[in-house]
Amino acid sequence: MPDRALPTRRFAGGPLVIATHNKGKLAEIADLLRPYDVAILSAGELGLDEPEETGTSFEANATLKACLAADMSQFAALADDSGLVVPALGGDPGIYSARWAGPAKDFSVAMRQVEERLAGNPDRRALFVAVLALAWPDGHVEVFRGEVHGTLVWPPRGSRGFGYDPMFLPAGSTLTFGEMDPAEKHRISHRAEAFRKLVAACFAPPP
Repeated sequence: MPDRALPTRRFAGGPLVIATHNKGKLAEIADLLRPYDVAILSAGELGLDEPEETGTSFEANATLKACLAADMSQFAALADDSGLVVPALGGDPGIYSARWAGPAKDFSVAMRQVEERLAGNPDRRALFVAVLALAWPDGHVEVFRGEVHGTLVWPPRGSRGFGYDPMFLPAGSTLTFGEMDPAEKHRISHRAEAFRKLVAACFAPPP
């Protein structure tokens, strides 16, 4: 975790490694960074392995991934750890959200598993959590958390987005994240909230 005795560090330019092999996350983060004219490198194109996520929180896993990518690339690195939290399932799938999709990363399997475990429970509340960690090669890290609350629908609706998006209906919307235009999702999502905190602290305003 970052040392909060240290002042917030601003990103001073140069390449920024996006420490993910998830194409959906990479595309969302790249879209969010576009106004800031950042030279983006992906972990995949640099040949960086995905570390085992051994942390017990979103913050710990995001920090682990960002620090490893920064150390291996010697560039600043931005990592995301995110997932679906369902109170009626004791917070699952939570930090294990990707693992519920299995080795094939089949989120139709993961979504069905959520629905089966709810087993008719009328409590359909859910939230998406995203934590962004920005790390530098010297080990300094800044961490930002975003959340969006909503309910779960079944069957899943829409083919946009990725992961559990088709079964998540954000509060105040009639469209699931799977049905929503990407620009609208970017405006209200958990990742967008974390990103707003990140850029306010670490990035210069866009020109």
